[in-house]
Amino acid sequence: MENDNESSSRYFRLQGLSGNPQIQAFMFFLFLIIYLLTLVGNSAIVASLQLNPNLCSPMYFFLGQLSFLDMCYVTVTIPKMLDNLLLGSQVISYSGCFTQLFFFISFGQSESFLLAVMAYDRYAAICHPLHYADIISQRVCIQLTVFSWLTGVLNSVLHTGLAARLSFCSSHEISHFFCDITPLLRISCVSTFVNEVVIFVAGIFVVFTPFLCILVSYVHIIIAILMIPSAKGRQKTFSTCSSHLGVVCMFYGTILLMYMRPVSYAQDHDKIFAVLYTFITPLLNPFIYGLRNREIKETFKKSNWKALLAVRTY
Repeated sequence: MENDNESSSRYFRLQGLSGNPQIQAFMFFLFLIIYLLTLVGNSAIVASLQLNPNLCSPMYFFLGQLSFLDMCYVTVTIPKMLDNLLLGSQVISYSGCFTQLFFFISFGQSESFLLAVMAYDRYAAICHPLHYADIISQRVCIQLTVFSWLTGVLNSVLHTGLAARLSFCSSHEISHFFCDITPLLRISCVSTFVNEVVIFVAGIFVVFTPFLCILVSYVHIIIAILMIPSAKGRQKTFSTCSSHLGVVCMFYGTILLMYMRPVSYAQDHDKIFAVLYTFITPLLNPFIYGLRNREIKETFKKSNWKALLAVRTY
């Protein structure tokens, strides 16, 4: 038992998505492609916002923050997963596991609040267009962004600190493909009641509060859109927030299914939900925003033409 305690204090073993070597080889290339596409897509969004001086409104500022968050989000989990798949090892150190957990929660919760901030931005633009510049000033943009990041970090400190105090003497095999809070609680050999209560209470603040803000914002937005007399005007106004609405549905749909229930009710298909909100959502975000936003598409096309002309000239 002493040896088990000592070894479990040094590392955890991630169960992964599959133990089949052939499937693991397929997953390595699949998730490598997903990771590269996510970085390229979100980098293209950030670059487009920097290249076009006309894309300096608060909406694009928050979009740039979202793209940067998504790149950080996938970088926390996928590189270690690819390393394990390539080497055929599922081992992660104790410190590495809790470091991964800390940044994963930080970026995830920051994105939750940032999506609420973006909904508030759309509410101000659609419902109070004449006062929009005063409501969402540059100073307010920075304050809301800092608040989103800071809230995510503080929430992560709370959960990571409580999880690090647990004992994992009976097992150190995590039934997941990265270090997440719920799988860690399952392998603890001491009571996790405090952790579960904190997850539920904090979840009300960091998940339901932003979600409620988004819901209230869109209720006012829909009312304002319905009051527009022309169908073309209603369609044009709704198009400015349809991309954000799609991202919100993907993000909160999987988050609510994953975390807002007791640990004992968790099922094996949680890994599928984890893949959706950890990998697929950050991958689709730049395509949802980029393909539906004319200004971003035009900026990206112009930058490609300039790069192509520069290469030919050289």
